[in-house]
Amino acid sequence: MQRKAKERNSSLKKYIVADRYDGMVLEDYVKNIMLVSARQRQKLFFSKGVYVNGISAHTKRTVKAGDMVAVRQFKDSSYGVAPEEGEVQVLYEDRDVIVLNKPAGMVVHPAGHTKSGTLANYLAYYFKSRGELVTIRAIHRLDRDTTGCVLFAKSGAVQTKLETMLSEGKLHRCYQAVICGLGSSLQEKYPEGVIDLPIGKSPLQPNRRIIAEDGQQAVTHFRILQEGASCSLLSLQLATGRTHQIRVHLAHCGYPVLGDRMYGRGSSLIKRQALHAAALEFVHPVTGELISVQAPQPEDFKKIVEEI
Repeated sequence: MQRKAKERNSSLKKYIVADRYDGMVLEDYVKNIMLVSARQRQKLFFSKGVYVNGISAHTKRTVKAGDMVAVRQFKDSSYGVAPEEGEVQVLYEDRDVIVLNKPAGMVVHPAGHTKSGTLANYLAYYFKSRGELVTIRAIHRLDRDTTGCVLFAKSGAVQTKLETMLSEGKLHRCYQAVICGLGSSLQEKYPEGVIDLPIGKSPLQPNRRIIAEDGQQAVTHFRILQEGASCSLLSLQLATGRTHQIRVHLAHCGYPVLGDRMYGRGSSLIKRQALHAAALEFVHPVTGELISVQAPQPEDFKKIVEEI
C-alpha cells in the first residue's frame, strides 16, 4: 500500500513544480531543484520518503507543473563529533546556520592526529548544553593558525544549499593579512589587484602547496588597507577556495604573510601567520536575506596593525 504524506506534514520539505520543470524525472527534480544530496536521496527513496501530491513516489516518475513534491526531513541522530566543553564565540546564529569566530591554534574539525579540542567538538557541546541535537556541518575550513569566521549549517538541506553556493562563488569571504613588504610594490606587479595563478600539491611535501601549471585555478583579489615601512595590511577576497591559497599566492609573489613559517619565515612580532578571516557575506539559503558577519581582529593581529 502506498504511504500518504499528510501524517508527516510537520517534517516535510515541500516544493510546487514550476512550469519550466514540467516532465522532469522526479529524482532529477529532487537532486537539482530541491538540492538534496546523493546520500539523502538514496535514503529517502529507499524509505519511501519522497511524495508527489501526497503519495509516495519512485525515482523515475515524471512530475507535472503544479505538482507538490515533498521530501521527509530526517532528524539528526548524532553530533558527528564528541561534544567537549570549551568556549565558542558566536558571531551570528539563527535556526538554519551559525557562524563562529575561530581562535588561533585550533582546527575546525577532527582530522589526522587531532581527535579532540576542535571548534566542532566545542560547538557540539554548545548545542548539547541547550538540549539540541545538531550534527556538526562545517561549510568551509580555516588553517589551524588562521582566525575568524567559520560557517556551519544546522541541517543537511541547508548544508547542500550552502555548499552549492560555495562552489558557485556565492559565499563571499573577506580576509585580512599583514604581509612582509610594501603593498604598493605588489600592486605594481598586479595593477588590477588580482592574482590568478594555479595551485597544486608539492611532490615532495604533500601538506604543502605550490604554484603549478597543471594545478587548479586559483584567483585572489586584494587591495591595500595600510602600508608601513616594512609591512602592509591587505584585504583579500577569494574567488576560489584552494588549500593555503592566500599564503601560497602571496609567498610566490614575494610578499609572504608575516609569521608564515611554511611559506615564508617566522617573526618576532607574531607567533603565527598574520591571517584573519574578517568577514563573511551570503544570501541566506532559506530566508533570502543578505547576511553579513564580521569577526573582530584578535589581539596579536590588532597589535601589529596598530604599529604599521
